[in-house]
Amino acid sequence: MIGINVYLALIAIATLLSTYRVFRGPTTVDRLVAVDIMTTITTGLMVLFALYYGRMIYISVALVYAILAFGGVIAFARYLEGGL
Repeated sequence: MIGINVYLALIAIATLLSTYRVFRGPTTVDRLVAVDIMTTITTGLMVLFALYYGRMIYISVALVYAILAFGGVIAFARYLEGGL
């Protein structure tokens, strides 16, 4: 099994790449997708913490966070589309 440091390094690289996309754009939709990727990365990080520390409460927090992030991205996408 791969060590936790490898997983954390991969998450750090993914976060840096999506942060670059948030700041560089070029469109608002690209920035929205990058923020959605960052919320997915954060959810994965919470699950990784749950496995590392053996605390299943982090799984529940990750699920609630994922649902709220999904709702936020959908709402913002609808706003950009002009549907609200």
